[in-house]
Amino acid sequence: MAITNNDIAAIFNRVADLLELSGGNEFRVRAYRGAAMSVASFSQSLADIIISGQEIPKLAGIGKDLEGKIGEIVKTGKLAQLKELESQVPTELIELTHLPGLGAKRVRLIYDKLGVKTIDALEKAARSEKIRAIRGLGEKTEKNILAEIEKRKGLQQNVRLIDAIKAAAPLVEYLKAVNGVTQVTVAGSYRRRKETVRDVDILVTCSKAKTVMDAFAAYPLVKQILAKGLKKTTVVLASGLQVDVRAVSESSYGAALVYFTGSKEHNVAIRKIGVRKKIKLNEYGVFRGKRRIAGKTEEDVYATVDLPWIEPELREDRGEIDAATSGNLPSIIELSDIQGDLHAHTTATDGRSTLEEMIEAAISRGYKYLAITEHTQHVTVAKGLEPKAMRKRLAEIEKAGQKYKEITILKGAEIDILGDGSLDLPEEILEELDIRVCAVHYKFNLTKEEQTSRILKAMENPWCQILAHATGRQINIRSGYEVDLPAIFRAAAQHGVALECNAQPARLDLNDLNLRAAKEAGAKFVISTDSHHTSELEFMQYGVWQARRGWLEKRDVLNSQSLKVLLSSLRKAPQAALSHK
Repeated sequence: MAITNNDIAAIFNRVADLLELSGGNEFRVRAYRGAAMSVASFSQSLADIIISGQEIPKLAGIGKDLEGKIGEIVKTGKLAQLKELESQVPTELIELTHLPGLGAKRVRLIYDKLGVKTIDALEKAARSEKIRAIRGLGEKTEKNILAEIEKRKGLQQNVRLIDAIKAAAPLVEYLKAVNGVTQVTVAGSYRRRKETVRDVDILVTCSKAKTVMDAFAAYPLVKQILAKGLKKTTVVLASGLQVDVRAVSESSYGAALVYFTGSKEHNVAIRKIGVRKKIKLNEYGVFRGKRRIAGKTEEDVYATVDLPWIEPELREDRGEIDAATSGNLPSIIELSDIQGDLHAHTTATDGRSTLEEMIEAAISRGYKYLAITEHTQHVTVAKGLEPKAMRKRLAEIEKAGQKYKEITILKGAEIDILGDGSLDLPEEILEELDIRVCAVHYKFNLTKEEQTSRILKAMENPWCQILAHATGRQINIRSGYEVDLPAIFRAAAQHGVALECNAQPARLDLNDLNLRAAKEAGAKFVISTDSHHTSELEFMQYGVWQARRGWLEKRDVLNSQSLKVLLSSLRKAPQAALSHK
């Protein structure tokens, strides 16, 4: 089976994990993680390039040594270095490092002292009060471990949307090329752009269903066929994703699309309207008695119950039916509305693209502005800049920006919110910035009251303009810190602090429900990619999808506006600072 870019990236990440657990050089660990991200974000198949005899193109962070390892993986399906590391370090320990507060050093210490290799064994050791007995850990660490394990139990382990798209997109193209196929659409939670999906439903219209089912079953990345029929086949792909393909008639296509897109609750709501009108809606069409009166298009289906077509992202039975009935459906934001990105990193800190590369990538996307927001000094793991280095970097950003007529480069920083709620830069540097993005990166285990107080204090600071990834969650990895979000939303509206919808597919923070609640509280937003590489600017689409699910409109999102409107809408710098600039 062909090696994908994701396969290569997974091997590199595993090497990095094991190097870290074995106490390997920090720069080597970082090199493998950077290589994994470069490979995963590269649009062409590296395996196809290598097999065809071409040279691997220049990728950020990948030199001759890593190129050779990519070649080894493509040709053999494995990496000798990884096998060697796996013989030295128990691979089960990798999962333990994903618990917040447990870095590689602590995981290795616990393993060396107690032989703990799994989450279950760790929980048992903590409940037996064995963790606190290890020098350097203590009772507080033990309690935090138990708390994080409990949170982890509640996390939904569906597939992240980006991983579902990476698996399903090439399959869709494969099916479109099958003889006789006329339409292929992915339905379900995938089409509603939920941040995670359990499985994927694909609807196909075609002249011969058997031809489609045979072709689907023969797809090279099918790992297991669970069921195969004339009109429906279910498989598991090599990625682990379950996929159903259904062949539907042209006359039923719209009805099937409504039905299989869901959500279940949305469908029940529109079927209830149908019952009142004495019509029946199902996946085959809309029927009055035995006569089909609609079903070919979604628009026709909705029209039978006196509703306009409703965007898939809104179909969650969260008020969209009433809004549609009263003519108050939101005109939700589009990707084309976005005029710039306000959160991006470069090689000056933990990014993998240079300043110039990031600027040129933003220009290629048609952006009018881009904020470069390097990390501040407290985030040592991200090579955060001390004040003197930050001032130098701001001068470099300003100088580079002057070379480009078609875009405005804004001098920014991602400023750490310290444990006491203060900001990780002195005022004389803060006043030099055009964009001030503030974020929590450590002390996730504070109580809800302490964490809320910390963030509220930062938001009260007149220099705070944007609160980034407000809950700190990472999808399927950590649930984020405890915080009173309604209080944060009220403070955002009160102080004019914009809330970030972070477009990183592993974050998508705030989530859809929180975005809507914050909107109702009167807050404004930015959608930013938190990019660390030029390819990650493309993640803007994920942030827009999340914003659409949160009912955000163009008017709610500051970076959908012109630069002039953006700057006038962001919180203003303190007057005292402006007076002596």
